[in-house]
Amino acid sequence: MQRRELSASLPFKQLILRESHLRSPMARLRCDVIPKASASKEHGKILIGTASWSDPGFVEFWYPKKMRPADRLSWYAQHFTMVEVNSTFYSVPEPTLVRRWCDVTPQDFVFNIKLHQLLSHHSTPAKLLPPALQKKLRLEKNAKVGLTTATMDEVLRAFAPSLEILRRAEKLGVLLLQLSPAFSPRKHKLNELEKVLQLTGDFRVAVELRNRNWVEGEQREKTLDFLRERNAIFVNVDAPPEKHFTIMPSELNAITNSNTGYLRLHGRDSRAYITGKTVAARFNYNYSDAEIDEVAARSKRLARDTKEVHVIFNNNARDYAPHAALRLRKALGQLVSSPPQTAELF
Repeated sequence: MQRRELSASLPFKQLILRESHLRSPMARLRCDVIPKASASKEHGKILIGTASWSDPGFVEFWYPKKMRPADRLSWYAQHFTMVEVNSTFYSVPEPTLVRRWCDVTPQDFVFNIKLHQLLSHHSTPAKLLPPALQKKLRLEKNAKVGLTTATMDEVLRAFAPSLEILRRAEKLGVLLLQLSPAFSPRKHKLNELEKVLQLTGDFRVAVELRNRNWVEGEQREKTLDFLRERNAIFVNVDAPPEKHFTIMPSELNAITNSNTGYLRLHGRDSRAYITGKTVAARFNYNYSDAEIDEVAARSKRLARDTKEVHVIFNNNARDYAPHAALRLRKALGQLVSSPPQTAELF
């Protein structure tokens, strides 16, 4: 009981360090090892997956009919070696759930975890925080939570047990900090990210800026230098060609961390991206085979300057994302032929 109370009082970074030192020296070493490149000598390893494995479109169009929800992750892991977990943007996962994720996936499977929206400068209702944290901060469920050093640390501490399970299983990939388009250079400074990057300094952290002005003109090098100096990973995108402030430029290829690069694919439909009211509507795009070949070439270029590149398809309408991801794996020579696709279980 005393040990539990002590853990509850520790700030996030101290808690992570304490948990790390409780393990053997070899276990501590293993948790921070980045998988070696296994592709070719010309470029680093390229991992491919989708943003979520339980998207409604996947369930309706991709997974076998009548498949139990509990069986979907293991089936997904037969096709891919990585997934970007989207649910963690909205809630802190229970450690027992995360332990099951580890149990049903192969040893080399990797989970990228999207950090909670509170840390990303999004307006956050208190009801999206863990009940214990709501109570501790004395918040009404309908209240909006402000991003302060205290709330940031509390949310990260709530994540700590689940992150530790993934690290011990050697299945923790990258933490994704996906910022709001409202986080702009006109109203904000990059040093506002300093605290969250410090607190998560023991992890690989990717930063997805979603306001184009961070990489326009003279600001571009300032932004990339800021991330490079903190060893944070710049998230490159494949997005519509429209020069709208919410659309990051696809022609930018930046590596700010020598170990890891990141590429997220949002589709190329400008109108849908800007006017879509739902995630499925905004990212409703089916990549052609010619476009997949372009993505393959770009992934290889990015991988020349880093040990591994994580490529995530976020075109989550219908089953477009998993099919595009499988075609990319095939284009890169990771698959001789596509795995069996959706079929009836009975």
